[in-house]
Amino acid sequence: MTMTTTFSHRLSPLILGCVAVLILMGCASPSHAQAVAVMVNGEPITNYDIEQRSKLNFLTTHKPADRQQVIDELIDEKLKIREAKKFSVDPTSTDIDQAYAGMSGRMRITPDQLTKSLESQGIRPDTLKSRIKADMVWTSLVRGRFKESLQVGEKDVAAAVQVSAGDEKPEAESFEYKMQPIVLLVPHGSAPTAIEAKQKEAEALRGQVQSCAQANAYFKSMPNAAIREIVVKTSADIPPVLRELLDKTPIGHLTPPEVTKQGVEMVALCGRAPTTVDTPKKKEIRDKMYADKFTAKSKAYLQEIRKAAMIEYR
Repeated sequence: MTMTTTFSHRLSPLILGCVAVLILMGCASPSHAQAVAVMVNGEPITNYDIEQRSKLNFLTTHKPADRQQVIDELIDEKLKIREAKKFSVDPTSTDIDQAYAGMSGRMRITPDQLTKSLESQGIRPDTLKSRIKADMVWTSLVRGRFKESLQVGEKDVAAAVQVSAGDEKPEAESFEYKMQPIVLLVPHGSAPTAIEAKQKEAEALRGQVQSCAQANAYFKSMPNAAIREIVVKTSADIPPVLRELLDKTPIGHLTPPEVTKQGVEMVALCGRAPTTVDTPKKKEIRDKMYADKFTAKSKAYLQEIRKAAMIEYR
């Protein structure tokens, strides 16, 4: 492991570097920042690592970080990564960068924007990437090693559904939907008038389409348009808003147009049939039961490797 350094490469002048460190690290001296606070199986955790993670935790929780809790978090992460390597679970830097990009995408910003946002708070991107890596390898390791014991039985799910029902209103019927996503492409940066015109075009086409065969005939030959292959999903796999739209849409017709990053999108509903395979409530309960099992197994496993670890406070 490469030990984390104190100074950013951009702060080369001595005075500027000292000022930046004093501001970002609460007047800690460079030697103090570089000092090793804990050794975990021969790997160091420095005061700088602790300060960086404290800032990241404050950024995400908006609460002052308890130093010992931060140290325990960093110890756990080193143990997770070390244990994962024993079983060849070792993501590449590309894997980590992709996960970082995925996180920024969910925040609706670019990776560069996320990096600049972190740096504006005095946080190195590698601080977040280290946490991402630990989460990735640990989830993969626990799921892989304890796959059988983490399975949730359908009888257990059904029983839990019965218990949770109580006096609640019976759950709505579950359906299996056959859909074809459609997009009318709009170049990035197009003027609002161009987007509005494309929306009107989509509405006009929506009024003409009466079947999925007709939708395919229209959109496969239309320039700047695309229709995907049929996808099949149940009520449990679809967000409530889309589920409500699909339930209101006649078979063979299109859902109302929606403006997205790609352009103007619609869905052709090719089929809707009742199913007992799953319901949103069953999926919610199954996911919670799995999460509870995972959490319990994860804690027990981590305690086990902690007991065997050599942890030395300096």
